[in-house]
Amino acid sequence: MNRLKDATSPYLLQHADNPVHWFEWGQDAFDEARRRDVPLLISVGYSACHWCHVMAHESFEDEETATLMNEHFVNVKVDREERPDVDAVYMNATQAMTGHGGWPMTVFATPDGQPFYTGTYFPRPHFQRLLTGVSNAWNGDREAVLTQSGKIVEALSEHAAFPAGPLPTQEILTGAVRNLAASFDPGRGGFGDAPKFPPSMALEFLLRYGAAAGTPEAETALSMAGRTLETMARGGIYDQLGGGFARYSVDAEWVVPHFEKMLYDNALLLRVYTHWWRSTGSDLARRVALETASFLLAEMRTPEGGFASALDADSEGVEGKFYVWTVDELQELLGEEDGDWAAGVFEVTGAGTFEHGTSVLQLLSDPDDPARFERVRAALLQARSHRVRPGRDDKVVAAWNGLAIAALAETGALFDRPDLVEAARTAAVLLDELHIQDASGPGGLGNPDSAETAGVSGTVRLLRTSRDGRAGSNAGVLEDYADLAEGLLTLYGVTGETRWFQRADELLETVLTHFPDGSGGFFDTADDAERLFQRPQDPTDNATPSGQFAAAGALLSHAALTGSARHREAAEAALGTVSVLAARHARFAGWGLAVAQAAVSGPVEVAVVGPRDDPATAALHRTALSSTLPGLVVALGEPGLSSVPLLAGRGLVNGSPAAYVCRGFTCRLPVTTPAALEEELSRS
Repeated sequence: MNRLKDATSPYLLQHADNPVHWFEWGQDAFDEARRRDVPLLISVGYSACHWCHVMAHESFEDEETATLMNEHFVNVKVDREERPDVDAVYMNATQAMTGHGGWPMTVFATPDGQPFYTGTYFPRPHFQRLLTGVSNAWNGDREAVLTQSGKIVEALSEHAAFPAGPLPTQEILTGAVRNLAASFDPGRGGFGDAPKFPPSMALEFLLRYGAAAGTPEAETALSMAGRTLETMARGGIYDQLGGGFARYSVDAEWVVPHFEKMLYDNALLLRVYTHWWRSTGSDLARRVALETASFLLAEMRTPEGGFASALDADSEGVEGKFYVWTVDELQELLGEEDGDWAAGVFEVTGAGTFEHGTSVLQLLSDPDDPARFERVRAALLQARSHRVRPGRDDKVVAAWNGLAIAALAETGALFDRPDLVEAARTAAVLLDELHIQDASGPGGLGNPDSAETAGVSGTVRLLRTSRDGRAGSNAGVLEDYADLAEGLLTLYGVTGETRWFQRADELLETVLTHFPDGSGGFFDTADDAERLFQRPQDPTDNATPSGQFAAAGALLSHAALTGSARHREAAEAALGTVSVLAARHARFAGWGLAVAQAAVSGPVEVAVVGPRDDPATAALHRTALSSTLPGLVVALGEPGLSSVPLLAGRGLVNGSPAAYVCRGFTCRLPVTTPAALEEELSRS
């Protein structure tokens, strides 16, 4: 009776052997609930969620609890990463009813899917009592339950709209910097107190603001960004052996992480650390960026060339076991002298900084003996490779792969790492061939050569996930279209391959056609997507850029490459919410603020014209990519051979490759040397 054995989600497959009679989300579950006249019990989580595992072991693997669930409910398991729309509407209900949210999320709903009681993690005794109580209420006081459900849905509908203002001005963005400064932790970096999450999108805004604004707050912005990036990189939230960042820190000092590693965190942070290096030349920024990129390639890349969603926090049923050390372990592995030295370098103590006397590795200062450090680090990494690894959720999510494509393409270009650019390209090919559907079928663009002058063939549709080279059935949501478009536009700017510009153009056409809310913003689902009790819409950032702000960013870049007023106006309208959030809730609008800074600054456009294999073209191209101007876009191509409008009419100068610096498609005289291009960019 457990129907999860054929699921594609690793999270659902974790529950395939439960004695619970699980359904996947879908019409079959609704029909069965109506046939039996029982409520739905909807359990939402994800594969790397520690407390999801706890509730599974306590309750879903327990025969007594499963019997209660099976007798009184139709039980539905949902992977929130596969169905963010389902997660969003029930999370709204959970937060409204309980004042907080989290996973696992537990929802009791009518057979039509309308919630009437919600919560998160429940210990087994409490959960068993709750199951009995909800069943008794359903059977004994049905009218009250249905009334409660109706009131919840009505209240959520009344508060669904988000206020919006005009496009943010530089003054509004300055107010956002002040708002962030009010909650900044100057000693430990980051914002607020524990738990602390990497504020990736706010950091991107601060770097852009610091590069663009000639205000006293510019120095403050760069200082806040730099302090946070340094303390995170030196803390336990960063894997000092293998690279990559954990999901968040449970303390305010970045010492003890919640050990799960998410693709989206590492993609966003990779890009921010690369941009920090571009702004400052910091050796720490360079090291962390390259180590994080190596982590993505070594630990997260799938055999098909995409990037897996997450690494679990647990191994052998114990959170963090793979990552932590004791002094005795270091001495046994390295010898007493090197072991004691390593303990001092990595802040491993006798009492421990984590549980059971273990310590999370930190690197609060650079070691005094770099060669010794590298030898010790290599030995620890080799020893750790023999431990039982955390599980990996290897489904490929379109949105998060879009973030990874953008980050790897830029990092590869700026650090002269063609392998990273190639990894971005390979992931893009997988998404193109497996996730994107149009009139000519998945991967309809074919090979990049035939796509150089191909026209846009109308809207395309995007599937959110794939696994093992097999596409899932779940429709892409707004963040999938927007983040993938952002990644492909960035990849085009790095490679000059027009194929990626064309695909981004098509994805954004779908956004403009099927996602608008009629008031300048965007819904999170398409107008013909599955109807839930509420159409989800949330313009605020969470762990990733909101779909609306991500769409604004991609639309703005597209407009800069094409001169399209339609795309520019849509981007500006979508940024109206930023004006409302900036002064009071800037932390929840980081990506919107970053995009708004690009809009206020132009963004500047650079057309680099010349043969791709010409060193002079490459030098101009690298100079353009190295600019810190907010949101700067780069078009690269040979004269007359590209369909990207910014390149139209731009030619060589006296037979030499040239660069044109433009704003709003109005360009200054072309230049032919990197030094001259740097001068032009400094005046922009």
